[in-house]
Amino acid sequence: MNKVLIIEDNFEMRDNIFEILKLANYEVYTATNGKIGVELALKHLPDLILCDIMMDGLDGYGVLFMLNKHPETSTIPFIFITAKTQKQDLRKGMELGADDYLMKPFDDVELLNAVETRLKKKKIQKDFYSKSIKKMQQLGSAKEGLTEITKMIEDRKIKTVRKKQALYYQGDKVTGIYLIHKGKIKTTKIAEDGRELTTGIYDIDQFVSVNVLFSNESYIDNAIALEECSLSFFPIQEIEKLISQYPDVARNFIKILANEVCHIEEQLLQMAYSSVRKRVAESLLSYHKMHCHNGENIKLTRYEIANLSGTAPETVSRTLTDFENEKLIEKNHNELILLNQKKLSTLRN
Repeated sequence: MNKVLIIEDNFEMRDNIFEILKLANYEVYTATNGKIGVELALKHLPDLILCDIMMDGLDGYGVLFMLNKHPETSTIPFIFITAKTQKQDLRKGMELGADDYLMKPFDDVELLNAVETRLKKKKIQKDFYSKSIKKMQQLGSAKEGLTEITKMIEDRKIKTVRKKQALYYQGDKVTGIYLIHKGKIKTTKIAEDGRELTTGIYDIDQFVSVNVLFSNESYIDNAIALEECSLSFFPIQEIEKLISQYPDVARNFIKILANEVCHIEEQLLQMAYSSVRKRVAESLLSYHKMHCHNGENIKLTRYEIANLSGTAPETVSRTLTDFENEKLIEKNHNELILLNQKKLSTLRN
């Protein structure tokens, strides 16, 4: 039975919502003000919270802010009950992390639809996690530390990031690391001549910014969404605590970091010593190996290939045309099909 917490200072409104949800077979808790609501949320850990905005003392915004400070309540779906319809009020709630709004007055059907929709979405989100949890368990022995991180993954709220939106910029203070459930993220650095160089492309079930776990207090690159992404965010304090307490978790993150270091080292050597043709070919092969599965083709723009290979977009265009003429690749609209991977891998420098 799903548990719902109602935080509402108006007796009539609170009692009405309570009766409707009880009839719909929910386990319901009620709070008459924000302070009691926070205490009940921490005690009972409900599956959903309905909260009024305008309350004396701690208002709805304050309740949401307080709950976000506790990892165990920060992922609970949160719906505001409000008569406020100004755009700035709605934006403020969404920025704080509210999942939905119920505008007063609302009827029984609207209430039940809002509650059921939000609970269904939470259940669907767990499907995102299954592969990620399996991936973590495959990284090493499933000891206590991996059990802890599995629980962290299950408890996270999914963050949606739009295409071309930045997760963070080089020099920003480190806040945490990200696990990708859907989409692709690229990390980049800006060279002294102003060129953007792609240092990594991260796919489903991969962690972004693992390098900050063992380095300084600032992100050392930029992270941008290549497409719409669904991510889980893990605060740096939580990960550092896990690493210090559980050696198996530390080992697994070190493995991830070591693989990334090797990949970047190969990329730098390629840029320093390889010809343009070989750099472009290696970039295509590397991307295809890491990100193209089940017969997928390469979906990169010439600018993205240029950033990966450390060349100019115009040079990439000429090189791809040469490869096509040599029957090494085929261009199909916005996709590249590798026709002869063996020959691409053995191009002379």
